[in-house]
Amino acid sequence: MTSEPTHVRAPSAIDAVADEFVRETARLDPFAATSLGIPGYDHLVPDLSPVGIAARTALVRRTLDQLAGLDPIDAVDEVTLAAMKERLGLDLELEAAGEHHRMLNVIASPLQEMRDVFDVAPQDTLEHWENIAARLNALPQAMAGYVESLRHAAARGHVAAVRQVEECIKQSDELADPTSSFFTSFVREGAVDLVLDDSSTCTVVRKELEHGAVAARDAYAVLSAFLRDELAPQASPVDAVGRERYALASRHFLGATVDLDETYTWGLAELARVVAEQEAVAAQIAGPGASVDDAVAILDADPTRTLHGTEALRAWMQETSDEAVRALNGVHFDIPAPVLELECRIAPTQTGGIYYTPPSDDFSRPGRMWWSVPPEVTEFNTWREKTTVFHEGVPGHHLQCGQAVYERATLNDWRRLACWVSGHGEGWALYAERLMADLGFLEDPGDRLGMLDAQRMRAARVVLDIGVHLGKDAPEEWGGGVWDADKAWEFLRANVNMPEAFVRFELNRYLGWPGQAPSYKVGQRLWEQARDSARASALASGDDFDVRAFHARALSLGSVGLDVLHTALSR
Repeated sequence: MTSEPTHVRAPSAIDAVADEFVRETARLDPFAATSLGIPGYDHLVPDLSPVGIAARTALVRRTLDQLAGLDPIDAVDEVTLAAMKERLGLDLELEAAGEHHRMLNVIASPLQEMRDVFDVAPQDTLEHWENIAARLNALPQAMAGYVESLRHAAARGHVAAVRQVEECIKQSDELADPTSSFFTSFVREGAVDLVLDDSSTCTVVRKELEHGAVAARDAYAVLSAFLRDELAPQASPVDAVGRERYALASRHFLGATVDLDETYTWGLAELARVVAEQEAVAAQIAGPGASVDDAVAILDADPTRTLHGTEALRAWMQETSDEAVRALNGVHFDIPAPVLELECRIAPTQTGGIYYTPPSDDFSRPGRMWWSVPPEVTEFNTWREKTTVFHEGVPGHHLQCGQAVYERATLNDWRRLACWVSGHGEGWALYAERLMADLGFLEDPGDRLGMLDAQRMRAARVVLDIGVHLGKDAPEEWGGGVWDADKAWEFLRANVNMPEAFVRFELNRYLGWPGQAPSYKVGQRLWEQARDSARASALASGDDFDVRAFHARALSLGSVGLDVLHTALSR
């Protein structure tokens, strides 16, 4: 078990620029500061108006100008320079295309960010709750800036598809409702401990929290009215974003340029390959000639594989995660001591998503796995979800992100904390699922079918996402003609073995967040290509290939674009 770095690298001029960029980003985006665990900003909100966007863009330009005058002093600098130029340069492309102002979708836009930041905000002391109260009361200010940016984008013809607008109205209405709003329950539950202290300070904070909950609900009521009355009438019924926007989004999420048409064709082939593998496992479960549905019915009817209620789900997640950490550490990975802790929680939202939040800079906030459970879902099948725990936990996101945060002795703050590339991160997590099968942790046919179920969904997303947004022709077995939302729905229902509410949310997510969903499976493909290339290089040199060393080296780089990763690992 590794607990302390053995070598401390002297920071370079490039590191100084990177660290300053993180400090300035925290100042300009207090939500980001909270997410990264950088103290001092938890009471503030960002300026989400065009003025705020311009300020953050100016920081990006200034940082690129500073980097242009610097030469790397070692291999760490070389990766930092390449990664920052790729990420920040792409940020300028996105801004020039108007993407920063128009952000509105069902999962990853300021609408959700203004609520989600409270999940990771410190909540242990009176001062923490004072910060939360201040931030809640400032949400109307942030919301006003967000509405201004959406209006700015609309004036230029940049409006989200009407499907996204309508779903976001529903989300806003729920957050504005005094009865069902997250803010109502959050403040009520958070004030419980404060009630135990009847000091005048606690009384004031409780009142500010109550006032803040009203302010936050009112802010979402304003957003809902704007979306319904002003933006929806301007929204297009067309979900597809077209090739130009999609290509830019794909590069953003992958940190690599791929041939979209070849990737679509590969996605179809990969889906067929995974389905064939599923059918072989289904025969092990239900007998020769049995279908995947036959095997699923048997697994779902098995009481030993069924959990009842969210508390049972949370406890099982924690137990499964802890077992994986114990089994892998010192055998397949050397996990740093601060990364050994992973906390599993049920999310306060009920959208159906499963996600991970990294540890804070000092590890005082541990990495956390969150499960957002729809209200109608009360039973859970462990055969489906064991692979999800590996994806979100160890050796997936938690090992990946926790290892990066831990690399203080080598990496600057931007590399450790702030850089996140979906294709690198989600690709690694999906790679980790398959790796656990290869290492023998999914020998049970049911658990293996669950892993293949997840792989099948991710392969289907490659086909659906590229197919819909690029307006490609659908195979005859999926209706023929041009891909659209209706064909995508039937396609998903045939390939995703999840409750309908989850599948519906997933479809809306893909339609509104182009390029992100394929980054999982395409990222996995690029990770596997990098590993296979490293193996071939070692064997060509007459050396043995040490996959454990390959993983350690790759994870020590932090999250970078996949083209940068491939170059770094090829050295």
